[in-house]
Amino acid sequence: MSAASHSVIDPVELTQRLIRIPSVTPADEGAMDVLERTLTGLGFTCRRLVFSGPSGEGRDAPIENLYARRGTASPNLCFAGHTDVVPTGTPAAWSSAPFDAEVKNGVLYGRGAVDMKGGIAAWVAAVSRLLAAHAETGDEVAGSLSFLITGDEEGPALHGTKRVVETLMAEGEVIDACVVGEPSSSQVLGDMIKVGRRGSLNTWITVHGKQGHVAYPDRAANPAPVMAQLLARLSDHRLDDGYEAFQPSNLEITTIDIGNTATNIIPAEAHSRLNIRFNPTHTGDSLIAWLNSMAGEAQAESGLRIELEHLCSGDAFLTEAGAFVTAVQDAVEAETGRRPEASTTGGTSDARFIRALCPVLELGLVGQTMHQIDERVPVSEIEALTGVYQRVIGTVFERLK
Repeated sequence: MSAASHSVIDPVELTQRLIRIPSVTPADEGAMDVLERTLTGLGFTCRRLVFSGPSGEGRDAPIENLYARRGTASPNLCFAGHTDVVPTGTPAAWSSAPFDAEVKNGVLYGRGAVDMKGGIAAWVAAVSRLLAAHAETGDEVAGSLSFLITGDEEGPALHGTKRVVETLMAEGEVIDACVVGEPSSSQVLGDMIKVGRRGSLNTWITVHGKQGHVAYPDRAANPAPVMAQLLARLSDHRLDDGYEAFQPSNLEITTIDIGNTATNIIPAEAHSRLNIRFNPTHTGDSLIAWLNSMAGEAQAESGLRIELEHLCSGDAFLTEAGAFVTAVQDAVEAETGRRPEASTTGGTSDARFIRALCPVLELGLVGQTMHQIDERVPVSEIEALTGVYQRVIGTVFERLK
């Protein structure tokens, strides 16, 4: 091994370097460069994968991604994460400028501190400590280590992890298990890991009517009551009673738009959007079929044309209890004294794409301040997570070899 591969990374300093890069989706601003240089110094072979296409906002947005691997032996344990962050909101509302990465009273402030530049830095530092320990004993690491880092997790997620996973699968790359560094902890570090997530389906509905004067409704066709009745039927329908380890699926109407500023006009169209978060009782395709059927019934009853557009960002998944999940739970308990709950709560994450490659779970910092003004994390928690990650790597290698 080269001497460079034995350097030990300071997780707090690396977190600060990453926070100071304003990588608001889809901008990278050099975040991948920092990681590539750091991982290359640890002996990783790094590969940049840049994909571009419609961003969901009517423009092409090139997305920076990174896949890095060290070693060829099995098992290949991967860490997945994202360097992109959500917008800061009003910078003046922050106690410390959102990209200054200032430490005050032992707490690091900055956009991405929790979600999830702190998690990325902790895993990098854990790997550096592991390599340094092996260098002292002269032993080789028991398997391969890899990183799958995207710049598109907080955005449309069309040209990030999804595309990287498709590329790796097409090339026959084998990953045996993956830890996603999302802030999975609920109240204290290590109290929860995420072993599954519900699926997410967005649907846009348009009811086409006929514009006319409100005093002459016989000369018009009002789409508003048709939309209201359809949404009421959809909202009143009980999708399921839950699924093992999952809460019940829920349908939420997120917008109803007509855009009619006049008081004496029957509108020509009505628009709405809904989102369904669903457990493994359903698939995106089965819910799309149900929505289309309900819209078809409303169209037949009203005589008005109803159009639906759907986007399923991922089906529900569950990583079953087994050697990988148990190894992570044992490692967290050994390091923190608490055994993490295996949960499926919360929103979506890029784990929904990685599950096509290998068993995957999420383990990271406490997520109380993610996406908020004054996003922050105690520096002691970043250090503690580094220790957790180092133990996770060693335990997973022992159990999966």
